[in-house]
Amino acid sequence: MNYHFRKAELSEIAPIWEILQEAIIRRKEDGSKQWQDGYPNPEVVQKDIEKGEGFVLLDGETIIGYSAVLINDEPAYDEIEGNWLTTEDFVVIHRVAISEKYLGKGFAKMIIKYVEDYALSNNIFSVKADTNFDNIAMMKIFGNLGYTYCGEVYFRGSPRKAYEKVLVKPF
Repeated sequence: MNYHFRKAELSEIAPIWEILQEAIIRRKEDGSKQWQDGYPNPEVVQKDIEKGEGFVLLDGETIIGYSAVLINDEPAYDEIEGNWLTTEDFVVIHRVAISEKYLGKGFAKMIIKYVEDYALSNNIFSVKADTNFDNIAMMKIFGNLGYTYCGEVYFRGSPRKAYEKVLVKPF
């Protein structure tokens, strides 16, 4: 298998949006309120890519996953009901979505591991993320990958569970 993770290109909005639409439907079928309010949408993806924050996971040349990866850029994280583990630079993971055909094979975990590597390559030793209170699958992934539950943050008026992982500095 030939998997790699790289910045997305504007020409890839259509396949990325297709993956996000599948994820939006899955969240609804799971009974989740996450992503059921018109967010994310193609404009959000376009902004991610234009800002250099949209990333794709590829199997060969096929896009199989998407995530937004931001550095020190999440105003909602300034106000947490709880406490972050660190106050230094951090990378944020948003909008993790995997193609329907690739579900249940550990690809969301793979994206998060790639994001951790990206953080380290930028000399950043903290990764922060959040998820809806009813996204059991993502909460499980965060737990399995050593993320610590830090409290709640709010997006568009809704509480979200906030997580952080402190990465080990390489010698």
